[in-house]
Amino acid sequence: MTSSRLSAEVVEPYADALMSLARAHNLTECFGQDLRSLLELLEGSQELQAFLANPLIAAGDKQAVLQRIAGDSTHSYLQNFLRLLADKKRLMFAAGIARRYLALLRELNQTALAQVTAAAELSESQRQQVTERVKAMTGARDVELELSYDPELIGGVIVQVGSQVLDASLRGQLRRMSLQMSGAVG
Repeated sequence: MTSSRLSAEVVEPYADALMSLARAHNLTECFGQDLRSLLELLEGSQELQAFLANPLIAAGDKQAVLQRIAGDSTHSYLQNFLRLLADKKRLMFAAGIARRYLALLRELNQTALAQVTAAAELSESQRQQVTERVKAMTGARDVELELSYDPELIGGVIVQVGSQVLDASLRGQLRRMSLQMSGAVG
């Protein structure tokens, strides 16, 4: 069994169960906020990921670290869920479970995730234009922007929603012009 398949077999049931719990107690947005914060911490620290994945570290020690990190701001049900993951030696999947939960939450809220790469920081007006364009493309009720920056784009943006890619970058336009010109010559 491949590691990605094993990961999916662990991540999906836990994320689905967490969503069921959240929906039953009307806590879907609360859990979403807490999981975004947790995911940000996990993705920002290779050391924390390695610590949580280390089988030689006791579950109690991992729980204590998570409690200190999450603090009292994390809902008690979610704290209990993280303790369960530690007890079951599944904390290495916490980031995947959080990502899957957030995907389920976007689906529930009819929200599209748009990965936007821009040459420079986008103004509020530009963010709104991208949001409206993605809504029109997808029919989503709302859009969550995941922004990154690449100065090599020269100008403009590249927007990816699922498998759809909209390249409105200057680099992309130059590349397309170059291909057209080389096709016209050859």
